[in-house]
Amino acid sequence: MSRPIRIAIVGAGPAGVYAADALLKSDAAAEPGVSIDLFERMPAPFGLIRYGVAPDHPRIKGIVTALHKVLDKPQIRLFGNVDYPNDLTLDDLHRFYDATVFATGATADRALDIPGVGLDGSYGAADFVSWYDGHPDVPRTWPLDAEKVAVLGAGNVALDVARILAKTAEELLPTEIPPNVHAGLRGNRAREVHVFARRGPAQAKFSPMELRELDHSPNIEVIVDPEDIEYDEGSAAERRASKHVDMVASTIENWAIRDVGDRRHRVHLHFFESPVEVLGADGRVSGLRTERTELDGTGNVRGTGRFTDWDVRAVYRAVGYYSDELPKLPFDPISGTVPHRSGRVLAADGSHQTGTYVTGWIKRGPVGLIGHTKGDANETVACLLADHAAGDLPGAAAPEPDAVVAHLRDQGVRYTTWAGWNQLDAHERDLGTAEGRERVKVVDREDMLHHSGA
Repeated sequence: MSRPIRIAIVGAGPAGVYAADALLKSDAAAEPGVSIDLFERMPAPFGLIRYGVAPDHPRIKGIVTALHKVLDKPQIRLFGNVDYPNDLTLDDLHRFYDATVFATGATADRALDIPGVGLDGSYGAADFVSWYDGHPDVPRTWPLDAEKVAVLGAGNVALDVARILAKTAEELLPTEIPPNVHAGLRGNRAREVHVFARRGPAQAKFSPMELRELDHSPNIEVIVDPEDIEYDEGSAAERRASKHVDMVASTIENWAIRDVGDRRHRVHLHFFESPVEVLGADGRVSGLRTERTELDGTGNVRGTGRFTDWDVRAVYRAVGYYSDELPKLPFDPISGTVPHRSGRVLAADGSHQTGTYVTGWIKRGPVGLIGHTKGDANETVACLLADHAAGDLPGAAAPEPDAVVAHLRDQGVRYTTWAGWNQLDAHERDLGTAEGRERVKVVDREDMLHHSGA
């Protein structure tokens, strides 16, 4: 093949950009060269960084700087506001590209199968995150009338939800939150937030930094019951094996032994409490029932048969994300992932679906930190390039770069570009400057398209 390898990447979040970076750093980038088009259904790039990370996490959002450097490369084009499969089908991608990498992530809430989850006042954490991050496709308002709130989960998303609920609107104003989010949070009545974890401190999936940040707010008192500090042999082994686990457990221990202060909002971290039912009255949440658990010696837990009813009026389920099924690709509904072997998509008979690959959360599930997707990308790209070297890629029928542009225009797709993102970026920064902030995020999709010059 004398021309550059034509690669499509569906999804311009960290996983997709890391895959592009791995391709550009490969030997193939020199000879015969690579040409990469990233397709993103949102008008703006960066996926989880823009629409899944809490706005008061500037250090995590600093990852955008590194992603910018990749997307600045001339071998990469960005097509935003392009939806798979409505604007581009799998057959289209195979016609225009030698290989396609899906990096579509996970944006929905994983189901929690307990009674009462459908009550008014029971929410998925992913929906709440989309609201406070200014996602253009969700409602502009959010009900925040509950004074006592439960958050179910022991991961970073649970911490984000608890922290956003417990902070004041004025604390969050210096961030990039949109005006509608700030206005909504000004009316937030939450004063007590209860976070429930089924297992103990050594099994919590918090990152040490995120956990400590919970206590940095002058308005949040973090409270841990000393009776929840418990370890068995399996837990002790986890602490010895992981500095990360030990730091999390130590932080929780320190909170358990200190005196309770008088900050205006309280976040209670409850361990060994497994949610079994969302209680309701007149169709609305009226409480939460949990079962006390105990360690079984291995780090796992078992139920004790002792139940507690908690007085809360809203419940947020932060029990994990779940990927959308991708048409024309196989899907495992249990794991919420595309079946694959080292990133190669597997057909029903176990064979490789030629020219089709996955990376990121759609590949391995929504676990780990953002940086962990680099390893996914490197593995997938290595397989793709090995298939190319072996002559196993089918080859694009219409590989000319202008062919896909003509197709999108024929379909009437109002796509955005990398130059368009820089225009939108400048506009959001100008909005922020006028208010003494770094940025004010634009929410409305039409406004995003307008300021991107779609």
